[in-house]
Amino acid sequence: MSGTSLLCDTNILLYLLSGDKTVTELLNLKKIFISFITEIELLTFKKLSIGEKKVIGELFSNCNIIGLNEEVKRKTIEIRINNKLKIPDSIIAATVGYLKIPLVSADKQFKQLEDINLIFYQV
Repeated sequence: MSGTSLLCDTNILLYLLSGDKTVTELLNLKKIFISFITEIELLTFKKLSIGEKKVIGELFSNCNIIGLNEEVKRKTIEIRINNKLKIPDSIIAATVGYLKIPLVSADKQFKQLEDINLIFYQV
């Protein structure tokens, strides 16, 4: 994968959607990947307005959404067994390993993983 590719955790997209300028600059001109988990998490927020759903849909149209495949499933199981991550975070970490690109996240849980390239975003 190119050095301009990043996988964004759900919290990063929430910062982006809220207008965080630092996140906007970080993601500018990057090829953005997200896990299907992030897609599910964003679309299942309670009380999303039609306008908010539209904005999220437009955001997703500019992202590459990675589904579950055998390698991601295998890596998720391995990560889940060896670390104290929740299943959704294990899937995101496994997706980063599958794509071999950095993960952008504000979630401190990912700091415990030595095998991923983490760009930790501190608010």
